[in-house]
Amino acid sequence: MLYYIFFPLRDIWFGFNVFKYITFRAAMAAIFAFLFTLIFGKPIIAKLKSMKVGERIRSGEYYEDLHKRHGSKEGTPTMGGLIILIAIMLSTLLWSRVGTLQVQVIVISTLWLGLIGFIDDWIKLKQIGRRGLPGRVKLAGQIILGLAIGLYLFYNPETGSYAGHLRLPFFKDAVWEIGIFSVLFTILVLVGTTNAVNLTDGLDGLAIGCLGIAALAFAVLAYVSGHLQFAGYLQILYIPGSGELAVFCSALAGAALGFLWFNAYPAEIFMGDTGALACGGAIGTAAILIKKELFLVLIGGVFIVEALSVIIQVLSFKMTGRRVFKMAPIHHHFEMKKIPESKITVRFWICAIICALIGLGALKLQ
Repeated sequence: MLYYIFFPLRDIWFGFNVFKYITFRAAMAAIFAFLFTLIFGKPIIAKLKSMKVGERIRSGEYYEDLHKRHGSKEGTPTMGGLIILIAIMLSTLLWSRVGTLQVQVIVISTLWLGLIGFIDDWIKLKQIGRRGLPGRVKLAGQIILGLAIGLYLFYNPETGSYAGHLRLPFFKDAVWEIGIFSVLFTILVLVGTTNAVNLTDGLDGLAIGCLGIAALAFAVLAYVSGHLQFAGYLQILYIPGSGELAVFCSALAGAALGFLWFNAYPAEIFMGDTGALACGGAIGTAAILIKKELFLVLIGGVFIVEALSVIIQVLSFKMTGRRVFKMAPIHHHFEMKKIPESKITVRFWICAIICALIGLGALKLQ
């Protein structure tokens, strides 16, 4: 919004010309989202406490050891994803060119998944159903969104020329033409990323820290994908307008950093499915819009491992009756090995940073 207000006034004062630069607006978006979350975090936490919007810790024989470790967190306010969502949306509205196709798609995607997460959290908290929305309903909502985005991009004249392409990291000019099957692939990427982030959200600061790192990496990818000279130099697909996604991703990174202020161990608030589904979907949508879906495997390595640990655990137990891990997702496996929660979280952050660097390094190796 500020771009449309101030950039046309550059002839009156040359300083307004700064709004032309995505790097400036991305930096401002990150700072604004961080400060907004930091300033309004405490009042929102207090409000959620007064509403008794508290987390319930799983119990039972299988979760007995886990409950001993996390039982003290019972009643900690959840649905903190609302803070993140508000910060991202306000920052994006202020600092991005909201008329850009990519910005509109990622905003709709984030809000849609945030709504699904909010309904799920609300049902859990009001005890309408202890487990919240049925898994099939949440999955259906994600599939509908993925289908809508996939079809829209494939049949849109602006994006249709490359929407059916699948580009491989590390290989120069390696393009796999999958045509209409790109719609199914879009659904797979969106559903997979959304749920992988949700599975990672199990320790204080774990998911939001990794999200912030991934968001920064995708801000860089979005910027170079929307910059004609950089895209040409790196020999990647140039996508007009995608640079504006750098503003959104920077806002996500700033909001994540601000939320981490309160979510770091010991957490004062949890983001719940409201934040996990929305932020996971945002990262997945960004990858889809800049045609860097397979970079998610590199940059989102921690999320991938978390999801795979659950899949392996379930398949192993069903097929052999044995568990590969002491508990899944894998961060709970390390907890069962008596590693302190804060140490697990920081080590996963380190892994997330390395994954992000590998993903960005893959650009130059193409």
